[in-house]
Amino acid sequence: MSWPHDPDGEEGSEGMRKYDMAIIAKKVDDEEDFPLSSEEFVAEYGEDPIRVNSETVVALKDIFDHVDVEEFETIVDMHKAVGAAMREGEFWEYHPKGENPEKKHA
Repeated sequence: MSWPHDPDGEEGSEGMRKYDMAIIAKKVDDEEDFPLSSEEFVAEYGEDPIRVNSETVVALKDIFDHVDVEEFETIVDMHKAVGAAMREGEFWEYHPKGENPEKKHA
């Protein structure tokens, strides 16, 4: 896929290799952007590359295909929904004990 910018560059991860939630969270201002519409967020950033691990980059919209919340009241709500979506979509190898014990866990 041809990305709108380098996932490891200044726009993607502030010039360093940062991953998933850190890249998504820097796209919002936790005081001014909430409540935040999922649909509007994806419309603006859906094509942006999100590095989920050292080998994999996906479009933000691919992660949000698994988000079932229409609006986030706070950044904490967003983190919870996106984290659940990343586990559901199997973007993360890490799964907490109890949730998916057959998967890789701590």
